[in-house]
This record gives sequence, structure tokens and C-alpha cells, in this order.
Amino acid sequence: MFGRNSFRGGIHAPEHKHLTENKPIQVMPAPQRVVIPLSQHTGAPCQPVVAVGDRVTEGQKIGESTGFVSACVHASISGTVTAIEARPHPVLPVPVTAVVIENQEGAAAPIIWEKKRDWRDLSTEEIKEKIKEAGIVGLGGAAFPTHVKLSPPADKKIEALIVNGAECEPYLTTDHRLMLEKTDYIIEGILIILKTLGIGRAVIGIEKNKPDAIALFRKKLAEKSECAGITILGLKVKYPQGAEKQLIKAILNREVPSGRLPFDVGVVVQNVGTAHAVYEAVVKDKPLIERVLTVSGDVLPRPGNLLVKIGTSFRDLVEYSGGFPAAAPPAGTAATTDTAQDQPETAA
Repeated sequence: MFGRNSFRGGIHAPEHKHLTENKPIQVMPAPQRVVIPLSQHTGAPCQPVVAVGDRVTEGQKIGESTGFVSACVHASISGTVTAIEARPHPVLPVPVTAVVIENQEGAAAPIIWEKKRDWRDLSTEEIKEKIKEAGIVGLGGAAFPTHVKLSPPADKKIEALIVNGAECEPYLTTDHRLMLEKTDYIIEGILIILKTLGIGRAVIGIEKNKPDAIALFRKKLAEKSECAGITILGLKVKYPQGAEKQLIKAILNREVPSGRLPFDVGVVVQNVGTAHAVYEAVVKDKPLIERVLTVSGDVLPRPGNLLVKIGTSFRDLVEYSGGFPAAAPPAGTAATTDTAQDQPETAA
């Protein structure tokens, strides 16, 4: 039985999604330099498998996972490793080991990632291994290694997959644009996840402020007989509708007990972006080297949704979006040309 399409509590924050919700995804050119943390997922950090001075190519593994709850890390551009050192982290409170890659003259051209196989020919173990090797993690925020989520304990019976398309956060329109532009690939990713879990039921939850995405998914699912077990549910618009436990309550009317996991109520939750990444990993052998970000705000000349290489700096993102407007410094202070020099560098 479905929940009431929502959960108790929550807030109705100003959305500000009008700034970018109609902006198609743009491919941001690869930066000259990327700084790729070896701790960019829930779990154990990776160990570097490259050295300073090594030439690497886009998609090459540069960090090996050191435990089951861990995810491999790959080069997002081709170039030369110029440093492996502690760098500020955008989330963690302490510096972490990062690999710095410079896109120097003579680097290999970007790879064109094309379809290589039909995932239906693969076993569930082969699928999980490809997801693990590609370093796929949850793209809804927690960055939990996906292969772990797809390997529930033997005593946990999974009954349903919930696909998170809520995107309840103000300003963000990343998932909205993915759902409109990569619909077929997301659906393929969902089918791959269902096969891996050995179940046939999935519910895609999308907030009702995205009626175009809801309508498009319903149309696409109706065209494919193998999607009979996948349904769409429009959700009430409020924050944090997309949080994992709230989403389970809203869609299936099940409560995850404090200190427990969705496994414990027979559910696995994956973000629509993760489903898309799963498709690319399994079908194209493409590791997680880029993702779509929303760069937004009233002060930016060109807010938008950008496909960005992992390790791109905040400064590069802001400059590509038109830069911040010039402002005179407060009275009694000196101007500076590098106000962000002491801030965490890695944006993606």
C-alpha cells in the first residue's frame, strides 16, 4: 500500500528553480587541472595506484578501494600526475589525500564512451563487479558505494526499489534535467538494478513541481513491456521529500527504525542520477568521472546545468558561468585578486 505521497513534517522553502529548470545540460570543457580526492565516498578512502610524473588517460583507475564499503577513483581527464598530497575537501573537515592531474600538451584526446554490450547477457555478479570497478556511488548526496547497496545481507528480503527523482532542494535542477534528457538511459539503469536485486518492482518518486518529467516517464514506461513492474508516483512538494527515510514513508508507508537501514524494511533506494551512472558503467564501461551540477544564483550571468569533470574547481565553475559581479571591498580593507585562495578547491 502506498503512503500518502508525503511524510509528516517538513518545510516549504522558496524553490528558486526557475533560474535553471529550463536550461538543458551543457558539457563544460575539461579544465586544465583537476584535483581528485581519494576520499569522495562513504567508507574507506582509496589508496593511490599512480605516482607523481605518471601519464594517465581519461577513465584510468588512480585510486584502489581498500574495503568492501569503498569505491574506486578514476582520472577524469588525460594528462600528467603533478602531485599526490593532502588537499582541502569540500565536505570533510580535514584535508585528504588527492591526486592532481594537469592536462598538459600532448595529452590523449577525450574518450568517446559508446555502447559495448547488452546488459541482459551479464550475470548479477558480473553487473555488480562492473559497478564496483567503475566507482559508482550514490549521486543523491550521500555518495554511498552502489555495489554495496546492491548486495543486501542474505537475511534481508528486498521487495521494492525506490528511485529518487524528488530533488526537493532549493535551486537544484540537475535530476530534473537528467530525467528529461536521459529518460531512456535512466530506465535502462533501473532495469539493471532490478535484475541485480532479483526483484521486479520499482517506484519512481518525482515531486509534482516536475509534471513534464512525470508525464515523460509514464509515456516511456508504457512503451516497454519489460517495464510493467515500474510505476511513477507524484509526490507532494516540500523539503526534505527526497531524504531516504522520508521517501520510503511517502511512497510505501514504511518507517525505517532509528539506527536501521532501508534494507530492514525490504527497500533499496537509488537516485535517478545513480541509475544513469549504472547504465553507463555496465553498458559502456564508463567509470564515474563526471556528473551534472546545477550552478545557480541571482548574481550569476549564466546559471545552468553543467556536465562537469570530477575534480573541477569551484572557481572554474563560477568563471564558466560568467563570474561574480565586481564589488568594491568594504571600507578600510584591501582588495585582493585571489579571494578564494584559502577555500576548498574541489567542486565535483
